[in-house]
Amino acid sequence: MRHEGPAESAGPARPTSRDVARRAGVSQATVSLVLRDKWHGRVSPGTADAVRAAARDLGYRPNLAARSLRLGRTRTALLVVPALTNEYFARVHTGAARVAAEHDFGMVLYPSPELAAPAPDPFDSARAALDGVIASSMAVEALAALRSGGLPLVMLDSDPEGSEATVNLDIADGMRRIVEHLVGLGHRRIAHVTAAVDSWTFHARARALSDALSGTPAALVHTERADLTVTGGLHAASRALSVTPRATALVCDDDVLAAGACKAVRRLGLRVPGDVSVTGFDDLSLATAVEPELTTVRLPAEEIGATGMRALLAVLEGRPPDTGVLPVSLVRRDSTGPPAAFTG
Repeated sequence: MRHEGPAESAGPARPTSRDVARRAGVSQATVSLVLRDKWHGRVSPGTADAVRAAARDLGYRPNLAARSLRLGRTRTALLVVPALTNEYFARVHTGAARVAAEHDFGMVLYPSPELAAPAPDPFDSARAALDGVIASSMAVEALAALRSGGLPLVMLDSDPEGSEATVNLDIADGMRRIVEHLVGLGHRRIAHVTAAVDSWTFHARARALSDALSGTPAALVHTERADLTVTGGLHAASRALSVTPRATALVCDDDVLAAGACKAVRRLGLRVPGDVSVTGFDDLSLATAVEPELTTVRLPAEEIGATGMRALLAVLEGRPPDTGVLPVSLVRRDSTGPPAAFTG
């Protein structure tokens, strides 16, 4: 006869939703509503707090595999960005991933290479493993595969005229603030260093700059397209400053371009801002790493990522997404000042 040895200890049992319900003194249905964040209007805030506290005390974690089988969902979202090396998109991912984690969602990050090139289709192999897609600041050609993927799609910093839910930044207000700042300092000749990327956000920046200058004593005297790199900004700014009469201010579509523009000014033997003022857009860490520090428009990158994820969750739950336009702000630093000839 075979003798079985003593059973190995299986360790403490994993807490269940029944345990949470018992600890909080509520039903399992109430636990489910609270932990799926569907309790508003159905459960009192005090009860919701009690359920969350019980789950936290017990170390309860939902069984996501079982839930996925039951709901037919994987609780995984895809975030598509133009580049992985850009700090702005890293912040967008941070905001989206934080909200995803709060709702027991996973986040997969997927780059669309070379900014303006069509994105490889991520759906052939991954369609069954995704619940929805968030796409940020995509070039026009890159959107075809995303729109045809058949999954719920939320667009960030993109054309609001599309059929998808869209969360945007107030790009126009950002440019208005830059123009008001420069005109107030006395600038009358302004050049635009624009990103050579065919995406809505950069087209919107160009339109907003033109609109903001309308009716002011200042004029857009030159526009130069640039690769979205420091070197691209340097070459484009050098070309812009070779036009006579020379611009007294360079408005750049991005802090990276503005850093290149500052290098161009110095290489021409000029001063920032004594001879040429320079402004950026984004407020990346780079904005305070250069000298002088950049005047720029601060974009709430983490918040747009978080808002986009909340919008996707709403779409998946059949609720109207809370989208809209997020405010931006102007950060004034030392790269802007009155033009040399301005006496007030």
